[in-house]
Amino acid sequence: MSKTEDSIQEIIKKAKDGNQIAFSNLLDTFWNEVYGFQIKRTKNENDAEDITIRTFSKAFDKIHSYDDSYEFKTWLITISKNLHVDLIRKRKRNLLNEISSHGDIVKKVLDETPSAEDQLIIEQNLANLLQDIKKLKPHYQKVINLRYFNELSYAEIAKKLNEPLNNVKVKLLRAKKLLSEIIKEK
Repeated sequence: MSKTEDSIQEIIKKAKDGNQIAFSNLLDTFWNEVYGFQIKRTKNENDAEDITIRTFSKAFDKIHSYDDSYEFKTWLITISKNLHVDLIRKRKRNLLNEISSHGDIVKKVLDETPSAEDQLIIEQNLANLLQDIKKLKPHYQKVINLRYFNELSYAEIAKKLNEPLNNVKVKLLRAKKLLSEIIKEK
């Protein structure tokens, strides 16, 4: 489905006004281009999908800062590229930390299991997270549970819910954003 630049600008204007259908239209229109860009860069489907979702999440959060003198696709690709660079830096930093602590590997192997205190903290955090998830609408709860607790792929979730793949992606994006807001309110 090809949209003219004028109609895309109209959709962006509606998105800036908070119209959820406009956000869905933007996601549908540009998903394949951003995902394709990332799959070429990362050569990893999970990373490409994760970065693409984070790209749209960030773009939708910052939609008011979009300057329409640039193409929207270019703006999305720039966000996507920066998120990928951040991911690479984070992985390099983790790798360097791992290498620098090479002398401590024996200690790490011996002490990988969480202590009783650590286990209690993990359980309390999980209980708090589950309580926060229960504050979401049921369809958002379901998509969060399928993705993060049942560890289903987006395609598997779409099949299970009998919904288009892009709807699942939008729902998950919104669910994560709403959950984030609930957690921040605490």
